[in-house]
Amino acid sequence: MIETGKLTQDEIDALLADHKQESMNQPFQFAELVPDEAVEKITDNMNLDLLLDIPLEIVVELGRTKKKISEVLELTSGSIVELDKMSGEPVDVFVNNKLIARGEVVVIEEHFGVRIKEICQSPL
Repeated sequence: MIETGKLTQDEIDALLADHKQESMNQPFQFAELVPDEAVEKITDNMNLDLLLDIPLEIVVELGRTKKKISEVLELTSGSIVELDKMSGEPVDVFVNNKLIARGEVVVIEEHFGVRIKEICQSPL
């Protein structure tokens, strides 16, 4: 070495060559893979009861419309907002913002409800 702490390019190349040679002589180490049987056992042992208590938000949408801010500010008690759906058309049922079904509005005593008529493809 010429100065303390400094290497020449030849010394650097020699050190790198030694390192490459050492790593080439070592076999490559693969991560241990989980066999398919173990994956099935893990899946079978999952406690699905934990998932059954997770709350989900359900939204029933009668329809939509677009209004200018000035039109919204003009709304008063008794105003009617026209929606894009016709009377009698199915309402959309969303779970966590995903459309999962369509149904019809029903009245049970004094409460509104939805009778499911169609489950949408690939709900989740």
